[in-house]
Amino acid sequence: MKLLLLIPLIIIFFLLCKSTPSLSSSAAAADRLALLQFKSLLSDPTGALSAWNSSIHFCQWPGITCSIRGSRVTEIELNSLQLGGPIPPAIFNLSSLETLHLEHNNFIGPIPDEIGRLSHLRDLSLSYNSLSGEIPANITRCSSLQFFNLRNNLLTGEIPSDLHLIPKLQVIHLWKNNITGRIPATIGNISSLWEIVFSQNNLFGRIPESMSRLTNLKTMLIDQNMFTGEFPPSFFNLSSLSNIYLSFNELEGTLPSSMFETMPNLQRFLLGRNRFHGPIPASVSNASHLFEFDLSVNGFSGFIPSKLGNSQYLWWVALGFNQLEAKEAYDWRFMASLTNCSSLVTLDLQQNNLSGVLPSTLADLSPGITTLVLSYNRISGNLPDEIGNLVNLTEFQASNNLLTGRLPSSIGNLKNLHVLSLQGNRLDGQIPNSISKLSQLNLLQLQNNTFNGSMLASFKNLVNLQELDLSGNRFSGEIPKEILSLPSLSLGLDISNNMLTGKLPAEIGKLTTLNWFSAANNNLSGEIPTELGNCLSLEHLYLQGNSFEGAIPQSLSNLKGLRELDLSHNNLVQQIPIFLENLYGLLILNLSFNELEGKVPENGIFKNSTAVSLYGNKNLCGGITEFHLPYCGNGTSSNLNGRKHLSLMLKILIPVIGLVLCLSFGFCIFTTLCRIKRLKKKSFLNLIEDQFKRTSYAELLKATDGFSSSNLIGVGGFGSVYKGVIQPGKTTVAIRVLDLDRHGASKSFMAECDALKGIRHRNLVKVLTACSSADFSGRDFKALVMKYMHNGSLDQWLHKDGSSSTTSILKFELRLSIAVDVAYALDYLHNLGHAQIVHCDLKPSNVLLDEEMTAHLSDFGLAKILLDKDDRQSASIGIKGTIGYVPPGNPLMEKQYHRKDPCHHW
Repeated sequence: MKLLLLIPLIIIFFLLCKSTPSLSSSAAAADRLALLQFKSLLSDPTGALSAWNSSIHFCQWPGITCSIRGSRVTEIELNSLQLGGPIPPAIFNLSSLETLHLEHNNFIGPIPDEIGRLSHLRDLSLSYNSLSGEIPANITRCSSLQFFNLRNNLLTGEIPSDLHLIPKLQVIHLWKNNITGRIPATIGNISSLWEIVFSQNNLFGRIPESMSRLTNLKTMLIDQNMFTGEFPPSFFNLSSLSNIYLSFNELEGTLPSSMFETMPNLQRFLLGRNRFHGPIPASVSNASHLFEFDLSVNGFSGFIPSKLGNSQYLWWVALGFNQLEAKEAYDWRFMASLTNCSSLVTLDLQQNNLSGVLPSTLADLSPGITTLVLSYNRISGNLPDEIGNLVNLTEFQASNNLLTGRLPSSIGNLKNLHVLSLQGNRLDGQIPNSISKLSQLNLLQLQNNTFNGSMLASFKNLVNLQELDLSGNRFSGEIPKEILSLPSLSLGLDISNNMLTGKLPAEIGKLTTLNWFSAANNNLSGEIPTELGNCLSLEHLYLQGNSFEGAIPQSLSNLKGLRELDLSHNNLVQQIPIFLENLYGLLILNLSFNELEGKVPENGIFKNSTAVSLYGNKNLCGGITEFHLPYCGNGTSSNLNGRKHLSLMLKILIPVIGLVLCLSFGFCIFTTLCRIKRLKKKSFLNLIEDQFKRTSYAELLKATDGFSSSNLIGVGGFGSVYKGVIQPGKTTVAIRVLDLDRHGASKSFMAECDALKGIRHRNLVKVLTACSSADFSGRDFKALVMKYMHNGSLDQWLHKDGSSSTTSILKFELRLSIAVDVAYALDYLHNLGHAQIVHCDLKPSNVLLDEEMTAHLSDFGLAKILLDKDDRQSASIGIKGTIGYVPPGNPLMEKQYHRKDPCHHW
C-alpha cells in the first residue's frame, strides 16, 4: 500500500528532472542571443570579439565566464579593447550576470535604464569611457551591488538620493565626471561603505555630518570639488579612516588636537588649498603609518610639531603657503625628526614665516629626497656645505630668503638637479666652477643676488639648460661666447642689470629656439649683431640701457613672432626700419632715447601710440597725430632754386618716360600674369618655408612610430593628425599629414597655409616646421608640424565631448582667462595682422588648451581674408570642414558642414 502511494511522487520527480534541462537550455539560448545582439551593435575596430561565433560554445568566448551548472553567463570582462558606441541594452538581458567590466573602452551615450534588471549584479565597472547623461535612478534595483565604479566619464546630474536602498554597497567611484549638486545625507545610512571616491566633480555645499556614521569607511576622496563650510569634527572620530583627500575645496575649520590619536590608521591626509587654520596638532607624533601629509595653501599657524617625522613611512610633506613659524634653532627640531623618514622624497615649506639659520640636520635627510623647497621665507645665514650630501635632489629652491655668503662648491655634487632656484637672496662672491658639473640642469635662477666677477665660460657644460637667469648681480667683463652656444636654451636667457662690457657676441645667433633674451642695463657697445635675426623663436627682446650704436639691423625682420622689443636708451641712428610695421605679433615697441631720424611708419604697431614709445629722438617726424611729431616737409626756402630746375627737367622727361611706360606696360602685364600662374602652382611649403625649417619624412615616420594608430589623435577633412616626439630634445608635437588622394586637398591646404603664413600670436596654434617630400614608396608627402596642446579642446572641458583623460573642473576664473585669450586672438586677426582675417568657425572644439591652460585658436579651414577693409571685399579660403589641428583625444572624424557661404553672417 505504501509503495502504491510513492509511485505518483516518483513519477513527478522524474518529470521534473526531465524538464529542468529544457528550462536551463532555454535560458542559455537567451544568454547567447543577448551576447550576439550586444556584439552586433558595437564598434570593434580591433576585432576583439571576432571569436564570438557559432564555432565554439558561448561560455568559451573571450571575456565570458559562465556558471558551473546551467551555462548561464555570470561574468563579462571586456577591458581595454577599444570597443565603442552606446552600450547596447541587450547586455542587461543576462539575468544571472554578477560581474560587468567594460573599462578603458570608447563607450558613449547614457547608461541604459535597463541596468535595473540585473538583480544579481555585484560588481559594475564602466570607468574610463565617455559615458554621458545621469546615473540611472533604477540602479537601486541592483540590490546585490557591492562595487560601483563609473570613474573618468562624462556623467552629469546628481548623486542618486536613494543609494541607501542598495544594502550591500561597499565601494562608490565617481571620480572625474561632471556630477553636480550635494552629497545626499542618506548616504550615511549605507553602513557597509568602506570607500567613497567623488574627486574632480562639481559637487558643492556642506559635507553631511551623517557620513561620520560610516564606521567601516577607510577611504574618502572628495577633493577638487566646491565644498564649503566647516568640515564636520565628528569625522575625526572615525578610527577606520586611512585615506582622506579634501584638497582643492573651500572647507574651513581647525584640526582637533587629538585627531591623530583617534585616527591611528591614517596614511594619507590631504587638505591642500582650503581655508583651514590654527595649529598643526602635536598628536601627529602618533601617526605612525602616515605616508602622505599635505596641508599646503591654508592658514595654518604656529610652530611645526617637533615630532612631525615619527612615521618611518612618510614620503611627502607639503606645508607651503601657510603662516608657520620658526625663530630660534629650537623651532627647527622638526627637521631632525624628518631625518628618521628613510622614504622621504618631497619636503615643501615655501612661503611661510620661517626664519633663523638652516639647521645642519638638513644634510641628514633621506638620501632619496628629490624635492626640497624653502622659498619665500626669512631664512638667513649661509647655505650649509652639507647640502651636497643630498645627491638625489632634482629640485632645490631657496629663493627670496635672506641667505648670505658664497654658494658652496659642494653644490656640484647634486648631479641630478633639474631645477636650482636661489634668486632674491644676498649671496655673493663668484659662482663656483663646480656648478659646471650639473649637466642635468634645466632651470638655473641666480638673479637678484650680489654675485660678482666674470661669468663662467664653464656654463657651456650645462647642455640641458633651458632657462638661465643671472640678472641683477654684479657680473663684469665680456659675455662668454660659450653661454651663447647652448642650443638647449629655449625658455629664456637674462643677463640684464649687471656691469657687462664689450660687444654682444655674434654667437647669440646660435640660440635659434630662444623665446626670451634680455641684456638690458649693462655697458654693452658696438652694433647690434645681425646674427640676432637667426633667433627665429624670439618673442621678447630687451637690449635697452646700453651703448649700442649704428642702425637697427634689417635681420630683425626675420623675428616674425616678436611680441616685445625694447631698444631704448642706446645710441642707435638712421631711420626706423619699415619692417617693424610688418611684425604683426608685436605688442610693445620702445625706441625712445636714441638718435633715430626721419619719418615714422604709420602702419602695423605704429597705428597704436600707446604700444610705441619714441621719446627722446629729436629728429623724428610724421607718424600718426597721437605721436605729436612735426610734419615731414620737403625742405627749406634755400632749396627753392633747386626745385625750379627739377621742375624744368621733369617737363622734358615726363613725355619720354610716358612713352617708355606705355611700351612696357603691356609686357609687364603679360609677365605678371605668367608669374601669378606659376606662383599658384607652387607647393604649399613655399608659403611657409621662409619662416620654418623643413623636416623629413623619415623624421616624422620615426616620431610617430610609423604613423601608428596608437598615435592618431584626430582626423580632418583633408588629413590626419598624429602625436609625435621629435628628436633631438624629445619635443612632443602634433603632426598633420595631408591626404593627397582626396580631391581638392592640396588646394585647400595651400589656402590654410596662406592664412597662417603671415600670422603669429601666443593665442594661435603655433606651426613649428613643415615637410614636403616623398615617402619611401615615392609618393608625394606633405605635413605641417604644430605645437602639441596637452589639455585638448575647450569643448572637452565644457561639454565632455571628447577624451575623458582631459576632463576636469573648469572654474569661473579659468573660463574667464580662456575667454580673454580667445579675445586676444580674434583682436589680432581682425585688427593687428597684415590682412584682416575672419575665422568663421569659432567654437569650443577649435579652442585648444596647452599645459598651462592657455587658450590657442586653431583650424582656419573656413577663414576669410579681407583684402580691402573699407569695402569688405574678401577672399574665402574655401575649405569646407575641419582641417588643421583636431585636438588630442578625439579620434573620430569631425562632420563636414557644407555651406554656400560659411561666413555670410560675419
